[in-house]
Amino acid sequence: MTHADLPENTDWTSSSYSQSNGGECIEWAPKHAAAHGVVPVRDSKDPQRAGLRVSPAGWAGFVTAVKNGDLGAV
Repeated sequence: MTHADLPENTDWTSSSYSQSNGGECIEWAPKHAAAHGVVPVRDSKDPQRAGLRVSPAGWAGFVTAVKNGDLGAV
């Protein structure tokens, strides 16, 4: 995982748990991930800040852990 500027002009997808007001949520860019082999992730409340670029395996592990409740309550 690296801290980096994120791609511009890409489609971002919000978490299915996100409320319509953005809430406490992250976004990711699946089309960019498929095309470049790296998953860009950003804070939906502050999309202009630098975000993270995560390996596909790291992202899959994170999503699985969230779905399984392995990260505890937020």
